[in-house]
Amino acid sequence: MMFKRTLLALLLIAPSLAAAKDSHANAYLSDAQVDAVMSALPPPSPPGTAEDQADRATTDRAFAARSSADFAQAKQEEKFNAFDFAPVIGTDFRADKLPHVAALFKEAEHETKEAVDLSKNHWKRVRPCPPASDCAMHPEALAKKSFGYPSGHSSRATVDAILLAQLFPQDADALMQHARDIGWRRVVKGVHTLQDIYAGRQFGQALATDMLASPALQHDLAAAREELRAAGLVSSPSKAP
Repeated sequence: MMFKRTLLALLLIAPSLAAAKDSHANAYLSDAQVDAVMSALPPPSPPGTAEDQADRATTDRAFAARSSADFAQAKQEEKFNAFDFAPVIGTDFRADKLPHVAALFKEAEHETKEAVDLSKNHWKRVRPCPPASDCAMHPEALAKKSFGYPSGHSSRATVDAILLAQLFPQDADALMQHARDIGWRRVVKGVHTLQDIYAGRQFGQALATDMLASPALQHDLAAAREELRAAGLVSSPSKAP
């Protein structure tokens, strides 16, 4: 009886173990690649140094001079994904219409976030806190936020833009500018410094480069291209005469 119960338990666990193995096998980044990208990221300015203070002062000025439109956009982008690049690509670029594209970017953004969190927890750089900002009025809220270096928004936006450019090469420059704007608006919102967002760009570029070397990502990019062609969002490759 005990043997039957053990066998049944193993049979129930096996599918979940297989799924976990498949999920790891289909990842776009290896642990070694993430470690290498983290090691290549330069350290932020030491706390309290003149360089650190100047970096934070820039955020203070950007926050004080913010426009209502930029600040509203920054708040709207608190949560974003690749489909927030629709202003560049077109209004038909929607997750509910493109499940293969959505799955690709969900994985890429998840892996990017994991890498960013590891790096943030390594450097432990405290975020800025401009005068009259939410954190200045509610210091306890700052303690609950993740660390600032590198910026997760800047990292993920950069990865999104580079991968989207593989699907929409004609929009590559506009996609990268959109990613830079997302990062800059984190400074406008008062939650990151220039060092944070620049590090995010470097981090995102390195992660995206490694992702593009992944057979799993290339497989998913091919499926995404076919889906976009079927939806009429990209042209079919021209045939040689």
